[in-house]
Amino acid sequence: MSIVTSLIAGLVFGLGLILSGMADPAKVLGFLDLAGAWDPSLALVMAGAIAVGLVAFTLARGRARSLLGLEMQLPQGSRIDRRLVGGGLLFGIGWGIAGFCPGPALVALGMGEVKAAVFVLAMLAGMGLFELLERRPAGRRAADGTLR
Repeated sequence: MSIVTSLIAGLVFGLGLILSGMADPAKVLGFLDLAGAWDPSLALVMAGAIAVGLVAFTLARGRARSLLGLEMQLPQGSRIDRRLVGGGLLFGIGWGIAGFCPGPALVALGMGEVKAAVFVLAMLAGMGLFELLERRPAGRRAADGTLR
């Protein structure tokens, strides 16, 4: 049952990305172009997503099991460290250059966008590189887990 539910949730998410314009890199880059022809429409999409997420996470924190009966697996980390800031910077740079972030890139890939294919390949390469760096011996990492 959870596979079907996941499929439906993914389809609704993808449809929302298409309808909101988040899968269109030109619209996203217009939103990010604060000094040029700024398009503020995606700010409303993001505000709506934050509001829905805030309500959902608030309700989820009080539950031990999901509505489907599965164990709740909420994020536990709350520390802001160099790795988080660095990852956020890399994410923002990639978003600003390509006009894609992972979810919309996968939707655009499904729509046959060549730019999305290039982005997804680069994203997968970056994920692979991260995994390789994470598997380095512990002696090559600082006590807080960051690489030296």
